[in-house]
Amino acid sequence: MVIERFPPLHRADKHGLLAVGGDLEVPSLLLAYRSGIFPWPIYENSLAWFSPPQRAILPFDTFHISKSLRRRLNKQDFRITFDTCFGEVIRTCATIHDKGDHRGTWISTDMIDAYLAFFTAGYAHSVEVWVGDALAGALYGVAIGGFFAAESMFHTINDGSKIALCALTAALLQQDCRWFDVQVLTPTTEHFGAFELRRADFIKLLNKALEAPVIHFKRGPADPDLLNNLLLSQSVR
Repeated sequence: MVIERFPPLHRADKHGLLAVGGDLEVPSLLLAYRSGIFPWPIYENSLAWFSPPQRAILPFDTFHISKSLRRRLNKQDFRITFDTCFGEVIRTCATIHDKGDHRGTWISTDMIDAYLAFFTAGYAHSVEVWVGDALAGALYGVAIGGFFAAESMFHTINDGSKIALCALTAALLQQDCRWFDVQVLTPTTEHFGAFELRRADFIKLLNKALEAPVIHFKRGPADPDLLNNLLLSQSVR
């Protein structure tokens, strides 16, 4: 049965657990993300819904690219695509963990099926990094209105997931977005400039973003100048 409403966010416990049960149908996921809630089925093998008291976001006005990553981006020894193999991306995220980040374990078979349906409905998206014909890194997330929530990422080569994150940032900047949701702070996102803010402050940003123009990702190869423009914006800051 599709979820029609969630409890008020202030009822979440200190860890952010708000509710248990329900379904992962597209309308339920839409309601959750629009409400500042995300699924994370790790609670006694049940579907759980979270809205943590501290929410992590990555704002672009403090977005930081390290010198070593800048050198890698300048090499252009890879190519970027959007939405070309979402299924492969989410399945790989379920089995490969970024160093220091074990959130991949929450991507169950039910979650994969749900986000594949979300992708088909036009709300989930992937950013892929290729070296030759091999998928070297990627991330996937959810876009609703002008809001983007990054869900998970992986790499099979050094910097693979970081390149994907930079490509996502560059694509969002082109559409006048100024931040995206990373839900829970990790060492990787913190290195890029992510930080935590109170849930109430996050909800204010979320509501404003939901009213913004819809984010679009053109399926296929990225603009060749996508990352160059991002690097240029960093150099003039």
